[in-house]
Amino acid sequence: MALNARLDHRNPLVFDTHELGRRPGALQRLSRTVDAPQDLGIAGVIGVPEGAPVELDLRLESVMEGVLVTGTARAAAKGECVRCLEPVELELEADFQELFSYPDADDRGRVIAEPGDDAEDDEERFFLEDGLFDLEPVLRDAVVLALPMQPVCREDCPGLCAECGVRLADDPDHHHDAVDIRWAALQGLAGSLGDGEKDEISGAEAEAGVDEKQEK
Repeated sequence: MALNARLDHRNPLVFDTHELGRRPGALQRLSRTVDAPQDLGIAGVIGVPEGAPVELDLRLESVMEGVLVTGTARAAAKGECVRCLEPVELELEADFQELFSYPDADDRGRVIAEPGDDAEDDEERFFLEDGLFDLEPVLRDAVVLALPMQPVCREDCPGLCAECGVRLADDPDHHHDAVDIRWAALQGLAGSLGDGEKDEISGAEAEAGVDEKQEK
């Protein structure tokens, strides 16, 4: 990515690396709990609700090219089961590692004249700005990769009845009697007829059944 816009050190997802200096091998460990930013997850499927606590454990290491950030994020994600549409909540643990480059160093740690000379290369890189880096884009990518694309309330969730939408886990014996489509129209008509007329229809159905057996 290109150089960051001006970073705000008050943003909980912006971290300061000044303590590391530019001493390769220098380490710093940080733990921080932050509020989840908006849309942290897979839109319309599952994600960490905005404002929910996200626990971060970070390891910052100074290297020739910049600062290597390795960490783990933990949070509770919420969504709905793709089979039965019931609410789903799971404990999320996402690992990540990213290099935040010094603005004046290339991939081999050599000083270059101006950062951003190669725009295509910059799009795939993260940079430090005045010793600060923004973890949010890295966190977003890590969370999306750690979340299930098709969350389920349980692995063997049977889903919903295709005919009436009832949740099958609540009624394991749920079923619908199969109706011969050839008689479906007559059965619907019978519901609006008197008893005598129903008897005539029933008799017609019985005769038709006999004829079918004789043909076979």
